[in-house]
Amino acid sequence: MDLTNHYLFWKIVHHLVERKQYRLIHQSDEHGEVWLENTGMKQAGIVRVRLKDLDFFRWMERDMELVLQNGENLRKSLRKRKLNIQTIYVSTYPPVDDGMDTVSRGNVTVTPLIVESARYKETLRNDPVLGGGDWDLPQDIGDRDVEWMRGLALTSARRRIQEEQSLFQSGKPFFTYLFIAIQVVMFGILELNGGSHNTETLIRFGAKYKPLMLEGEWWRLITPVFLHIGMIHLLFNSVALFYLGGAVERIYGRFRFILVYVVAGIMGSLGSFLFTDTVSAGASGAIFGCFGALLYFGTVHPTIFFRTMGNNIIVVFALNLVIGFILPGIDNAGHLGGVVGGFIMAGIVGVPKSGKKIRQLLFLAVMIIILSLSINRGWNDDPLKMSVDHVNAMAAEKLALEKWEEAEALLRPVAEKGDPDAIVYFQLSYAEIQLNKMDQAEEHLKKAIQEDESLPEAHYNLAYILQSEEGKREEALKHAERAYELSDSNEKFKELYDYLKQEY
Repeated sequence: MDLTNHYLFWKIVHHLVERKQYRLIHQSDEHGEVWLENTGMKQAGIVRVRLKDLDFFRWMERDMELVLQNGENLRKSLRKRKLNIQTIYVSTYPPVDDGMDTVSRGNVTVTPLIVESARYKETLRNDPVLGGGDWDLPQDIGDRDVEWMRGLALTSARRRIQEEQSLFQSGKPFFTYLFIAIQVVMFGILELNGGSHNTETLIRFGAKYKPLMLEGEWWRLITPVFLHIGMIHLLFNSVALFYLGGAVERIYGRFRFILVYVVAGIMGSLGSFLFTDTVSAGASGAIFGCFGALLYFGTVHPTIFFRTMGNNIIVVFALNLVIGFILPGIDNAGHLGGVVGGFIMAGIVGVPKSGKKIRQLLFLAVMIIILSLSINRGWNDDPLKMSVDHVNAMAAEKLALEKWEEAEALLRPVAEKGDPDAIVYFQLSYAEIQLNKMDQAEEHLKKAIQEDESLPEAHYNLAYILQSEEGKREEALKHAERAYELSDSNEKFKELYDYLKQEY
């Protein structure tokens, strides 16, 4: 075969690798055959370049039949729904009989392209995959020219593979294992101090608890990441962190991984703080942040992402979201907050060797806006915008610290303009008693009893107030008796009841 064809064969390979971002997946020097892949190209995800002097189209029919068979196996290994293969035949002359068109079988389509040396420029420039290249060839091509072009093409192919591999070698997992170790240690501490299922213990060691966060304990945005509720919770999150965290740390490096993981954990806690009222803990938000970081990597390097782990990441991510919405007790707000935080933080720190300053600054601006809006909304101190449970929890803290005025100021707007329950009225009355506002306390105690007649403390306090008022001894006695009945013979309640009964 003419050396021009050999040179042209390797020049086509070099063009596909260097200009069209294809990746060498198979080479057969014996058969003059090279297979290349580019998952980002829809019209030709796979290109096969074949060096062959064609004689009859029947040979091409047999050859394309083999390509269809190999293509189906390749499609399955790549997990693609459909696969388009372009076979480029580099030949001195076209076949002497009738031409051949695209052939398909199942989900594989093979398109032939014959590049004959007499009119190769026109053919290559009109092809959508090969167009745009410099197809001028040197005169008097010799063996050294062919070897030089072959070496150039294979060097480019090896360099591209090395560049792709280097994207997964930015750092060996270290902090991934450190975070897992911290989780395990903290779980042991929880178990030794009341149990990881004990709400009081969780709050004491830093779980997300909205009333205390509203009081200024902002550090509860990060501490929940290292606490887990039960062995199953710890086990699942540790396994997920081992695989996902390890992948993120390898791609982004240790420093970037720490930033992504911590910020995603904070954003997860912030999402939970904004949209849920329950006490919560766990590394799920930070782990979903790892999903977000990997998805961001997919936007920067889509071809590599989908060829390596992309499909698996998307499926597992979607499955976890679905499970979160189906099963009760899962903090989806925390998960979604973590995903958003991980994705944006990955955009801020950038993928190593792929960072663009303007894009990083835009992501930073988005993060600042989201945090500002979230903090402004979440830490708004208007009690009418808080849930009744949170108002009651905050009021209980203030009463325990004998901050009577602050408790009253917190509870009164809810009692007058909100949707108060019996506890709101009762705690407000307690603060008013301490402030010597007996008339208001009496009114609110009666409203508390209307909301929940089974509160012994409300009956007791009301009896205590009424017994000192003219003409209300009988009413006081009734409430003292009811308090004694509801309190399972509490000695304090019995004393007031006996005193009023004797006086009456």
